[in-house]
Amino acid sequence: MVVSGETRLAALIGAPARHSLSPAIHNAAFASTGVDWVFLAFEVGPGHAGAALDAMRVLPIEGLSVTMPHKTDVAHLVDDLTDEAHRLDAVNCVVRDGQRLVGHNTDGMGFLASLVEGADGFEPRGRRCVVVGAGGAARAVIAALAGAGAGEVIVTNRTPERAEVAARLAGDVGRVGRVEDLVRDLSAADLVVHATSVGMDGQGLALGPEAVAAIAAHGVVVDLIYSPRTTPLLAAARQRGLTTVGGLGMLVHQAAAAFTLWTGRPAPIEVMAQAAEAGLGASR
Repeated sequence: MVVSGETRLAALIGAPARHSLSPAIHNAAFASTGVDWVFLAFEVGPGHAGAALDAMRVLPIEGLSVTMPHKTDVAHLVDDLTDEAHRLDAVNCVVRDGQRLVGHNTDGMGFLASLVEGADGFEPRGRRCVVVGAGGAARAVIAALAGAGAGEVIVTNRTPERAEVAARLAGDVGRVGRVEDLVRDLSAADLVVHATSVGMDGQGLALGPEAVAAIAAHGVVVDLIYSPRTTPLLAAARQRGLTTVGGLGMLVHQAAAAFTLWTGRPAPIEVMAQAAEAGLGASR
């Protein structure tokens, strides 16, 4: 890659950001397609998203990926929002449109693409789904499942109030699940999505042995954590012979959607996935 005065810049803002796989994923995509772009990761602490967007307005930064803890702040600071980003009150991708900054959210479409890819074409339509967690990623998943025609989306969270807010994103098919009823709900679920940070350090079984044992034999288990690649939850589900999907596919597919928004070109999914795999291996 030769960087010149004509090279266009995209970047990630987040905290932490230094160990992000996004530079590897996007720079591989740029190289593969021959576009004169480069991608960097910037460590931007909590409360400084506005300064980062001000910098984007002044500097020739054409696209921005946004991760924790800035997704909601950025949604309140950009000039325009897509309907999806507005509904989720969260932005993970900023696109420059002339002098205006437009906030998008590609997490939901990334999740659905990874689900089809990783679970042998699983389709949510008419299915009973349980989502554990109510944060930004969980909300994107909940809205995406409802939009894909899920028959029921049950949201379980330690804080019922947050679960209520998240479940509303599913409209008529959303409801709040009580923690004490989780085992029962899992036993009737076609899809189980874990969307909390438990297991990110490779320790701790997110749902507990009794809950994992209750998941229906036909159930698909998704853990949105991508590092480690096999979380304790996924390992326990595989021991039961269940179909499992890790979080790396969602990371790649949401990045692919951002690539297309920025460049106007189809994303080289296979190249991006290979770069993500290699980057994850190198980070261990």
